[in-house]
Amino acid sequence: MHNSQFTIHNDSQAVPLPFPKGEGQGWGLEPMHNSLFILRNVTTLLVLLLALVSCREEVEIFIPEEVEVTQPEYTSVTGFYLLNEANMSSNSASLDYYDYARGRYMRNIYAIRNPHVVKDLGDVGNDIGIYGSKMYAVINCSNKVEVMDLRARRIGQVDVPNCRYIKFHGGYAYLTSYAGPVPTTVDGTYKQYGYVAKIDTATLQVVDTCVVGFQPDQLDIVGDKIYVANSGGYMVPNYENTLSVIDLATFKQVERIPIAINLNLCQADRRGILWVTSRGDYGNAQSKLFAYDTRKHRLVKTLDVQVSNMWMDGDSLYIISNEWSNVTMSSVRGYAIVNTLTMEQVSDHFITDGTEEQITLPYGVAVNPITKDIYVTDAKDYVHPGRLYCYGRDGVLKWDVLAGNIPAHFVFVGDNVNEH
Repeated sequence: MHNSQFTIHNDSQAVPLPFPKGEGQGWGLEPMHNSLFILRNVTTLLVLLLALVSCREEVEIFIPEEVEVTQPEYTSVTGFYLLNEANMSSNSASLDYYDYARGRYMRNIYAIRNPHVVKDLGDVGNDIGIYGSKMYAVINCSNKVEVMDLRARRIGQVDVPNCRYIKFHGGYAYLTSYAGPVPTTVDGTYKQYGYVAKIDTATLQVVDTCVVGFQPDQLDIVGDKIYVANSGGYMVPNYENTLSVIDLATFKQVERIPIAINLNLCQADRRGILWVTSRGDYGNAQSKLFAYDTRKHRLVKTLDVQVSNMWMDGDSLYIISNEWSNVTMSSVRGYAIVNTLTMEQVSDHFITDGTEEQITLPYGVAVNPITKDIYVTDAKDYVHPGRLYCYGRDGVLKWDVLAGNIPAHFVFVGDNVNEH
């Protein structure tokens, strides 16, 4: 075991969360009059922290807190949740919340709302979505979807192995799964097909599965079809290259469409064009963006745009990239916008004030559907806490705040906001 140290992170303007009576007791977060009681509880906290030491060089400990970041604003979008992935095997995925009406950012809110859950969210938060009155957090290496209400209070879970991305339609959640466990080595011999699970959102039961390609990632629904980006990420160097098509009515795979190697993201615009990304092979084959017309059943555009993550907002596709090359042994960062109507890149720098230089590793991106504020997360070095940056539609920084470990996935809260 390595000699580890703990870092407790706290912004200078952080304040304790206003606990209801009885919550937070014993954690030094409420007034106490007995100094010996305070000392005893602080000592207990330190003992608990030391008991959590692992073989990592440094273990990050997050104390739930609330931070004022900006002035309140009032629209039909009331807030957003940010799912922090956290490092694999650390079992420390966490959930943050931003409240527009109060201008306050709340870190690690899941732990506050669910003190009875021993392991919190679990290992590697990979996607998050809202459907009706429930919120679904896909926890990849914990092999589950954590189901909560819109105040992040736990309802239950759906067990699906190596789950990846989620989408909703007609009373069901559709979830991609690599099916098999995470391999200890990647040598091109992995032969486990993935599948899409169909989950009844009323009962939280898996009611059907459909086998697709190898290591399926993001999916989207257009008309009566589900489209799934197959990556083959466990099959290096023999990557997958297909887009699976599932008929919603029969829930059977009806087609596998060759696109490019190592597909990852898959998002449809309002004209039925599916925007699909390829990670390439991190060497000679570069990451690219493809437009597939689901009505004409063919590729209609290929853009030499490197994509690590993207967010569809109206006719604008916001793209961040942190493209690693095994050839140059370095990363190239980018902040682009593609107009999905003209199918052209219209900006290569949506951050306009130079503050992108503060961002070490751009990782997540989102756009408020009402104000058009742009959110970019920085994963830093994957070990230390990341940071969230908020930009106006003009690309000028408005505020930033400390987030969790590897902040990544957004979902907005508000009237009909997830139906746009």
